[in-house]
Amino acid sequence: MTAMNARLPRPAVALACASLCALAGTAASAAGCQAVSGARVPTVVELYTSEGCSSCPPADRWLSALKGRADVIPLAYHVDYWDSLGWKDRFGQPQFTQRQSSSMRTTGARFAYTPQVVIDGRDAPRWTMLAPSALAARGAPAVALKLEDEGARLSLTVTPGPGAPARMTGFLAVVDDGMQTEVGGGENRGVLLHHDGVVRELLDWTATAGGAQTVRFDTRTAPEAGASRHWVAVALDDAGKPLQALSLSCAP
Repeated sequence: MTAMNARLPRPAVALACASLCALAGTAASAAGCQAVSGARVPTVVELYTSEGCSSCPPADRWLSALKGRADVIPLAYHVDYWDSLGWKDRFGQPQFTQRQSSSMRTTGARFAYTPQVVIDGRDAPRWTMLAPSALAARGAPAVALKLEDEGARLSLTVTPGPGAPARMTGFLAVVDDGMQTEVGGGENRGVLLHHDGVVRELLDWTATAGGAQTVRFDTRTAPEAGASRHWVAVALDDAGKPLQALSLSCAP
């Protein structure tokens, strides 16, 4: 496990926010592609990683092994603080470096490091010892989510249920699977890395109690050739714990 000093750079990059519109209901998707959350809450597994980190490839492979599980949503955030050490990670973003640093107040991590695994909002340094059953979905969601592909944009409907907080936050992640990089420098020089669950865009949203509300998102990042794209929506409580999550994948 490779540690980095907790005094990470704090770039002035804000998370992109979507406009919020209150709606009484949800119309059928014109694109005919949608996902609705179920009676259980999938486990959200977040990995902070970098192509420049020699101890990260095992964690990348571990995350890839979670792909396809209905009860787990794997996400990989590539940080950029390794970029000055011989290899620039093409997926690294200052936004994710800032997110990792800011999340320490809720995850319980004492410092920022890679690879860092966060499970349901909590730092999980013993992730290598976890049995598959430890990542099972939880029941009794306080929020229902519906994510639709409207063609030109994505639409997320958030419906608070019993026990939902008065104010909810969350994010929409644009996620790609099935990418590869031949690393030409740094600690992983000469290594062919395979990536799944790579977050390409991360868009924040906020909702309040009082009925269903819909957030609409415009995304800008095109998938790479050969990559498989999907979208992930997550609702969070004030402590960063997922209240509900879902994944949407649409055929081209």
